[in-house]
Amino acid sequence: MTPGSGSWRRAGARLRARGRVGGRRLRASWLPILQCSVAAGLALYVAGDLVGHPRPFFAPIAAVISLGLSLNSRLRRAAELVVGVSLGVLVGDLLIAEIGSGVWQLMLVVALAIALATFFDGGNLIVGQAGASAVLVATLLPPGESGGIDRCVDALIGGAAGILVAAVLPVHPVRIVRREARRVLDDLVTVLTEVAGALREHDPAGASRALRRARDTQPAIDQLRTAVRSAGEVAVVSPLHRPRRRVLRRYRELAERADYAHRNARVLARRALTAMEDGERVPPELADAITDLATAVGALIRELAQDGDREHARPAILEAVHGAAVLADRPIPPPTWEDPVPPRSLPVLVAQVRSIAVDLLQATGMARSEALHALREELADPGIG
Repeated sequence: MTPGSGSWRRAGARLRARGRVGGRRLRASWLPILQCSVAAGLALYVAGDLVGHPRPFFAPIAAVISLGLSLNSRLRRAAELVVGVSLGVLVGDLLIAEIGSGVWQLMLVVALAIALATFFDGGNLIVGQAGASAVLVATLLPPGESGGIDRCVDALIGGAAGILVAAVLPVHPVRIVRREARRVLDDLVTVLTEVAGALREHDPAGASRALRRARDTQPAIDQLRTAVRSAGEVAVVSPLHRPRRRVLRRYRELAERADYAHRNARVLARRALTAMEDGERVPPELADAITDLATAVGALIRELAQDGDREHARPAILEAVHGAAVLADRPIPPPTWEDPVPPRSLPVLVAQVRSIAVDLLQATGMARSEALHALREELADPGIG
């Protein structure tokens, strides 16, 4: 490559793109980084200066691991960490004091520590910490300098320091959940828009792409659920964010309903693909109704910024269902030369639009019975639901 060539420019563009991505990650993680550093210092100060342990390195290690850069399940992580370290150091101290240190002694200590951790819980963190702590005791800290109880206390101090710092310097719980919820709903808008476009253009390849995209949305939904749980922990631990528990309960319901809406969207995409592969041509009004449903999801996304009631998105949802329901009342047209295969999938597709609408109405805060009642009133059809 010569300077100024296209290859150099492409390499520079890739480096700049990676720099932007890294900068975004750093900006998103600055508070967890600060929490880890403060918690490590606090744990070392308490264990070393206040409690008086001579080599309290387990304390800052426990503080950093209990927090980490991930905001997920910090309370459980802290508990698993303390239990895992305690098992590891106790087993290591007790056995090494009797049988000495060496290769086979190390193997025995690690096996017993991990076996005990697996028996009590089996979580990855508690098992890993039990094994690692046993290794440290058996190799770096022969018995006699500092007892196993001291190291267990250090682990407890570190875990408590991590939880304390998370309470005093909390991450904004609603902001995290709102970001993940917006991502999940954005994915739903994309799937519905692609399904509508494929139906409008009678494009099986487009429907296949929409189905693949719909099947790829589950990780984002799982991440939203995790974010809701983690935000709930923050609201419990931090007095500053306890008033936000009511908002978080609404997001918890939103996560559940968004999951169901995505499941129904997958069925919608799969049925649309099957209909096109069978040669069916559905009326263009159905594509319009699905597009309207995607627009209604967009209205729900805009409501997320308010963190309040989301009833303003309901009229758009009901309007989309109304457009689809009109098609369900039409008789299936007979085959023609241009359309030899009647659209037998039309009732199924309309039913999926209705199901997604019910999920979205519940995501706005309505109970299922209220959502079904709203549909019946909109369509004046007591048989819906």
